[in-house]
Amino acid sequence: MDKNLRWRAIAILAVVAVSIWGFYPPQKKVRLGLDLQGGVHLVLRVQTDDALRLDTETTMEQLREAVEAKGLTNLTFASVEPTRFKVDGVPQAQDAAFREAAIEVETRFNRESGAGGSYGFVMKPNLVVQLREDAVEQALQTIERRVNELGVAEPIVARTGAAGDQIMVQLPGVANPQRAKDIIRSTALLELKLVEDGPASSKEQLLQSRGGVMPSNMEAVPGVSDTGAPGDRAETVYYLVRKVAAVTGRDLRNAKPTLDETNRPAVSFSLNTDGARKFGKATGENIGRRLAIILDGRVQSAPVIEGRIFDEGRISGTFTQQEVQDLSLILRSGALPASLTYLEERTVGPSLGAESIRSGVTAALGGLLLVVLFLLAYYRLSGVNAIVSMVINLIVLLAMMSYLDATMTLPGIAGFILTIGMGVDSNVLIFERIKEELAAGKSVKQAISAGFDRVFLTILDTHVASLIAAAFLFQFGTGPIRGFATTLSIGLLSNVFTSVFVSRTLFELFLSRRRAAALSI
Repeated sequence: MDKNLRWRAIAILAVVAVSIWGFYPPQKKVRLGLDLQGGVHLVLRVQTDDALRLDTETTMEQLREAVEAKGLTNLTFASVEPTRFKVDGVPQAQDAAFREAAIEVETRFNRESGAGGSYGFVMKPNLVVQLREDAVEQALQTIERRVNELGVAEPIVARTGAAGDQIMVQLPGVANPQRAKDIIRSTALLELKLVEDGPASSKEQLLQSRGGVMPSNMEAVPGVSDTGAPGDRAETVYYLVRKVAAVTGRDLRNAKPTLDETNRPAVSFSLNTDGARKFGKATGENIGRRLAIILDGRVQSAPVIEGRIFDEGRISGTFTQQEVQDLSLILRSGALPASLTYLEERTVGPSLGAESIRSGVTAALGGLLLVVLFLLAYYRLSGVNAIVSMVINLIVLLAMMSYLDATMTLPGIAGFILTIGMGVDSNVLIFERIKEELAAGKSVKQAISAGFDRVFLTILDTHVASLIAAAFLFQFGTGPIRGFATTLSIGLLSNVFTSVFVSRTLFELFLSRRRAAALSI
C-alpha cells in the first residue's frame, strides 16, 4: 500500500470516528423538532395599532396636564383614531397659551387648526413606522424572555409573515401547553395610579359625589375587594384613579414571589433608578392616600401610602402559588407593547412525535434494505463498496446535524431517505462508467481511475443543482420546509465526499491487496 493511499484511509477512519463521537448517543446530541419531540407551534400577530393608540392617548393626557397648568380647564379632549386625537373649545383669548403648551407635543404630532377653537393632532408618519416596528421587536424580545424562563429546551421565536408583524413560537417538549400559551399571550401591563375615590360597589356609586360625570383626567377601574377573609368569594369593586400612571411596568427592575403580611402569596417588585425617582416623588406628595396597583386594567390592591417609598413595592391579591410564580415571570420579562392574536396553533403530543420517529426510521431502514439488495444483486461485490460509502454518508450527515445544532424534523427524515437515493444515483453513474471502460478493453485499475475521473463533473453538476434548489427552499420556506432543506444540503455535501473520495479509496485499497484481473461489477 503506497503512502498516499494509507493517509487517505486514515483520513476516512478519522472522519468516521469523529462523526460517531459527534452524534452518539443520538437521543442526547441530535436535536429533535416539534413534530418528533412533541410540543406547541404558534403563530401570533402583534396588534401594532394598540401601541399607536397607547402612545396617542398618553400624549393627549400629557397635553391635558400641560394646558391645565396654564389655566385652560374647560377643553374637550378625544382620541379619534390610533394615530389622531383632537381638542375642542380653546378660547380665542387663550389660543397663544394653548399653542405654547402644545410645543412639546408637536415634536411627535402634526398640529391641524380647525374652526371654533378646534385643533387636531396627527402622529407623524415616520413615528408611526417606528412605533409599529418597535412594537413587533419588543413583543419578540418579551416573548423570547418569557419562553426562556419557562425552561423549554431549544425554543424557536422568530418574526414571520410578509408584513413583518407576525411571530412564530415553537416550544418542543413543553409539558403544559396551556400554561405556556397563557404566559406568552399575557399583556402584563403594570400601572401604579393614585386613587381619587373608592372602593365602591358600582361606577354609578363611585361618581355620585361628582354628579355622575366622569372627570376628564380620571377613569374608573374594576378591582377585587380586599376586605374579605381568605377563601371568601371575591367581590368586584370600582376605584376612581388618575389616568396618568405614577409608575408603569417599564420602570420595573425585578419581580419575585413573596408573602404578604397575612402569609398569602404575593409578588414583590423593585424599580429602576428613574422609576424609583418617580415613585418617591408620587408617594412623598400623597402620604395618607391610596395607591392602586393595576395589572392589565384591574386593581389588584390599593394600599394606603404611609410614607415615601422609593424602589420597592408589593402586589397582593387572591393569588395561588402558581399564579404568583407566573406573574413574577411575566413582570420580569416586561409588558407586551400590544395585544396578540393567534393566527395558527398546533399542538403535537409526545406519543405522536415518537410514532413519527418510528415511522420515519422504519421507512428509512426499509428503503436502505431495498437499496442494499439491489446493489448486491446488480453490481455484486462492487455493491458492497457502494453500501459502505452510503453508511458513512449517513454517519457524517448525522454528525453534521449535531455539530451545526440543526433540528431534525419529520421532513428532515425525508431528507435522509433522499440522501440515500442520491448516494445510489452517484454510485450507479460511477459503476456504469467503470463497466463501459472495462468493455473497452482497459485494465481494472485503468477502468476504475477513468470511471471516477470522467463522472466527477457529472456528479458535481447534479449536486450543485440540487444545492441551489435546497437554498431556495431554505430561504423562502418556513419551519419543516427549512428542516428538509437543511438535511438535504448537508446530505448532498457529504455524498460528494463519500461517493467520490471514500468509494474510490475503497476500490484502490482492494486493488492494492490483490492484483485482480477482473472486477465483480
